[in-house]
Order: sequence, then structure tokens, then C-alpha cells
Amino acid sequence: MKDRVIKGDACVAEGAAWLARKDRRFAAVLPALAPLPLRLRPDGFAQLLSAIVSQQVSVASANAIWGRLEAAGMVTPDAVAATSEDELRALGLSRQKARYAAALAQAGISFDKLPERPTKEVIQTLTAVTGIGVWTAEIYAMFSLGRADVFAPGDLALQEAARVLFELERRPTEKELRHMALDWSPWRSVAARLLWAYYAALKSREGVR
Repeated sequence: MKDRVIKGDACVAEGAAWLARKDRRFAAVLPALAPLPLRLRPDGFAQLLSAIVSQQVSVASANAIWGRLEAAGMVTPDAVAATSEDELRALGLSRQKARYAAALAQAGISFDKLPERPTKEVIQTLTAVTGIGVWTAEIYAMFSLGRADVFAPGDLALQEAARVLFELERRPTEKELRHMALDWSPWRSVAARLLWAYYAALKSREGVR
């Protein structure tokens, strides 16, 4: 069976309604959070390279570095693969990120074929590349490929939102939250959107704890 793809707001609304029927905690907070954001992004090499650029730096810094990469034409596999580490570093990448960018460029991923592959295979393919972790791969599957049944339990905001919403004694670990999310299949991506929206509401109301 082909993995379901979220294509528009109607899909997100359908998933949110299903989750509200599934769990009273979701039902209780959904009216204040709806409509949940679509959050779809482009797919392809440039999107993953942008994710690497954004690791552990501020949004402003990431945007500045990305602007330099774009201006230099360093947003395709061929261009990056043909560029030295020193040249990439001159555009603002750290030594480590320059290596990650080169690894991604040389990985030979057929990005045009990823939408047809099962989510599990997509994540395995992406995490085989140095510098692409499980969180990045899951986010790519969720928003760039629109997969409806992906979750990112390593995300701290999702962990904190789940702790508060489900009245847990402590923030769940990645393993614990991954297990919890099994109950939200086949709409785990919408559950993530709901929990992120809930986390944003928590932050605005009481600050991050």
C-alpha cells in the first residue's frame, strides 16, 4: 500500500478530526489551535543542504550563509561535488558542514524517485549520508514529501508538548514518544503539527519550562 501524502489543508483537517476522535486530549485543545498549518516545503537536494546549513546556528546566520551559497550557485549536487572544502568554507560553512555538504552531493540520491519510495526506505536512504540524522530525515519526509504518517520524536518541542498535554511526570524520551505516537497512526504527521501548535501556544502563554 502506497504511503498517504498530505497535499493540502483538507488532508490536515481530516487528520486532525481523526485524532480528535481518537483521543480526548487532542479533542480538548484542537478548537483553539485549528486550522493546523500545512507546512509543506520543496523537496530535493537544496532542501536537505539547507537543513545542514541550519544545524546549530541562528536563523539569521543560516539565511546569510544560504544566500551566499545561492549566489555562488552552490545549491546543486554537481556544483557542490566540484567545489573544494576550502571554497565551501569561504562561503560560510564550517569544516564539518562542508564535509556534510560534500557527502550529500556525492551520495547519488535520486531525489525525483524518493516520492515513490516507502517512508522507511526514504529515511534509511537519507540517514546513510553523513550529516543527515534521523530528525532531519523525518522532517524531510513529513514536509518535503508530505508523508501523512511520519513523526519526529527526537524533537524537543514535541516532547515538551506531549509532556504537558498528556500530563506526564517528565518529558518523554525519543523512544518513549515514538512508542506513544504509534497510537496516532495513520496521521502521525498531523499529530506532530498539532503538538507543535500546542507548544507554540504554551510558549506564548507561560514561557518554556
